[in-house]
Amino acid sequence: MAAVISQTPNTFHGLATIGKIFYILDVVMFVTFTIAMAMRFVLFPRKVLQSLYHPVEGLFFGAYFVSVGLILNGAQAYGVPNCGPWLVTALRVCFWMYCGTVLLVAIFQYYVLFQNARLDVANAVPAWIFPIYPLLVVGSLASVMLPSQPRQQAYNMWIGAVMLQGLAWTVALLQYAIYMQRLMTSQLPPPPTRPGMYVSVGPAGYTAAALIGLANAAPTVLPANAFNVNPNFGDGQVVKDLGIISGTFILLFSFWFFCISTAAVCAGIKKMTYTLNWWAFVFPNAGLALAAIQLGSVYSSPGINGICSALTVMLVILWFIAAIFCVRAVIRKEITYPGKDEDAS
Repeated sequence: MAAVISQTPNTFHGLATIGKIFYILDVVMFVTFTIAMAMRFVLFPRKVLQSLYHPVEGLFFGAYFVSVGLILNGAQAYGVPNCGPWLVTALRVCFWMYCGTVLLVAIFQYYVLFQNARLDVANAVPAWIFPIYPLLVVGSLASVMLPSQPRQQAYNMWIGAVMLQGLAWTVALLQYAIYMQRLMTSQLPPPPTRPGMYVSVGPAGYTAAALIGLANAAPTVLPANAFNVNPNFGDGQVVKDLGIISGTFILLFSFWFFCISTAAVCAGIKKMTYTLNWWAFVFPNAGLALAAIQLGSVYSSPGINGICSALTVMLVILWFIAAIFCVRAVIRKEITYPGKDEDAS
């Protein structure tokens, strides 16, 4: 939420404060949940491998690093304007550490799944994308960091972000094909888990946002003859034009999955009960919102900007709904309780 609020158009006095509150809350919850998970694994060491090897729970290992990426995004948005140059350097170091870590996660977690898991295509879900999901936010993360970085460092980050975003999008496309096969040949997921269908919105949304964001940075980051084609030709401007067109091309794909997921949720809403899948109402759709915000900015469209503001409000409302029902379910011992979660091992 903090990342979306920091970029949303049609701002008003106090919006930045709201974003900072969400960001601080995000960091506090992240630290709290990290400590809780660490305590679980310290008290029950065997659960570490069981968790990573579990065909459902193990997928969410990648989601942990998505949170790290979005925290770094918030540190750039809310921290850099109010701190010294030390934070710019620290975030650059964190960026490369993040990239290296999530690349290893994507490699080894998929290897573990390929070696040990036997998942049925008839039960394919968008969560199969989770091991690569942390890489999907690299492009957006880089695009917000680049303006404050020294030019040579920004150039290196730009190249790295393009490569890693390309890897993430390609793997996501392969997973999309499997997911589409499931939708065409099998039934929709059970109603309580249908909010998880929104996970399919994220890859295209975050990639569109990354393409447009990195494209905007290209004229100032890329050398005049970056690709050794024509020394008199501005490569950065060409990349900017192509990136904006590519982001525009992909964005509606994300919206299409948003509509499919919404229709499925509405069709089964009477049979829905709370599961942790409800958080998919928020974080994948944030990718769609970020992409739409970028699109409205480059096209200077008041209409798109208005839609983006409405999307931001909708995401805030959905965040509170998911949070309230999550707390309620914990109190009632419906989740995070032995034998209750859908991913119980």
